[in-house]
Amino acid sequence: MTNTRAPAWQAWLAVATGGLAGPELRYGLGLAFPAAAGTIPLTTLGINVAGSFVLAGLTTVWIARPRTAFWLRAGLGPGLLGSFTTFSAVMFSIDQLATAGEYPVWMAYLGLSLVLGLGAAAGGWRTGRLLTDRLEAAS
Repeated sequence: MTNTRAPAWQAWLAVATGGLAGPELRYGLGLAFPAAAGTIPLTTLGINVAGSFVLAGLTTVWIARPRTAFWLRAGLGPGLLGSFTTFSAVMFSIDQLATAGEYPVWMAYLGLSLVLGLGAAAGGWRTGRLLTDRLEAAS
C-alpha cells in the first residue's frame, strides 16, 4: 500500500522558508542593480534566466537521483526558486513600459524573457544530465 498522506510538515516549512527568502533576494538585487526608466529591466531578466537554468538543472538531477529529501526539493524548487523567479515581476515591468509608451522596449523584453528563459532551461537540463551521467559513472 502506498503512502497517500499529505507531505510532511518539514516540506511545508521548507517551502515557506524558501518562499520568504526568494523575493527578498530578488528585491535586494533589484535595489543593487536598478533599471533605468524606459529600458529593459536587466536585473529581472537575469534573475529569471538564472533561475530557469538552476531549476531545470536541479530538477533533472532530482529526477535521475530521486533520493534527495522531498523537503529539500520542495524548499529549493517551488519555495526558493519559484519565488525568486516570478512571472508577475515580468508582467509588472511590461505594464510599466507599456504605460510609458515604450512599446519596442517591452516587446523586446518579453521576447528576450521567453527566448532566454527557455534557452536557460534547456541549458540547465543539459547540465543536469551531464552532472547526473558523471555521478553515475563515478559510482
